[in-house]
Amino acid sequence: MIDIAIPGKGNYAIEHLILDLNGTIALDGSIIKGVREKLTELNRKLEVMVVTADTNRNAEALLGGLGISVHKVREGHEDSQKLEAVLQKGRNSTISIGNGSNDVSMLKESAIGICVAGSEGASAEAMVASDLVVPGINDALDLLLKPHRLRATLRR
Repeated sequence: MIDIAIPGKGNYAIEHLILDLNGTIALDGSIIKGVREKLTELNRKLEVMVVTADTNRNAEALLGGLGISVHKVREGHEDSQKLEAVLQKGRNSTISIGNGSNDVSMLKESAIGICVAGSEGASAEAMVASDLVVPGINDALDLLLKPHRLRATLRR
């Protein structure tokens, strides 16, 4: 668990991290450099789940050995299926990270939604639905490894 106290916003006991795969932690079918190591560290503190339509059909191979769960969603209505994953885990104890239009509901409904505007870009809808936007996935994961950064950015 990661405890985060954000002045003017509240106290959070984060137990779950839900991540989008393509465009968020992977680019062109490969995990982005540095992500495996950070996910391994975060998996000691949180239950980590990747939700994906598995466009490249390689999710298990990419994430093998990390000990994180992969939840495949059906193509079409991905947004509502990703939201369902957040609701099952508990919106008040979940941080979500994504970049696409199909991530909007999970970003908006999580305790904290982080949009990654990486090499693939980010949809304007995902950016607006998020609590904060970062330039890359390693920056997003570092916010969880060093939660005082979240406090500094989100305090009111």
